[in-house]
Amino acid sequence: MDKIKLIEQEYTKKEIPKFNVGDTVRVMVRIEEGQDKVRLHPFEGIVIAKQGSGIRSTFTVRKISYGEGIERIFPLYSPNIERIEVVRSGKVKRARLYYLRSKIGKKATRIEAQAEERKV
Repeated sequence: MDKIKLIEQEYTKKEIPKFNVGDTVRVMVRIEEGQDKVRLHPFEGIVIAKQGSGIRSTFTVRKISYGEGIERIFPLYSPNIERIEVVRSGKVKRARLYYLRSKIGKKATRIEAQAEERKV
């Protein structure tokens, strides 16, 4: 096991901000458009799940685009991810937010507001 961890340390030196499930993040993904042309495409949404550990860790981001829910799974240490920006942090009590799949409209995107309403 120690040999695997030594090899993984070389690839996990990428600077990644701390984010949790419920946070809204903007993932800047590299897209190759030609032999030497690369552009950055932002994918902004709510983190609904995090899986794995070490170099095999992934996170799932969900966004609503034109009324349709889109989920995308990103490997955390992928070379195609330029950077991850935390737009807003959310307060949730679950590790997986799969219940957002059945929500429509603002209920699917407002994490902090739902937690505040329950306190009142």
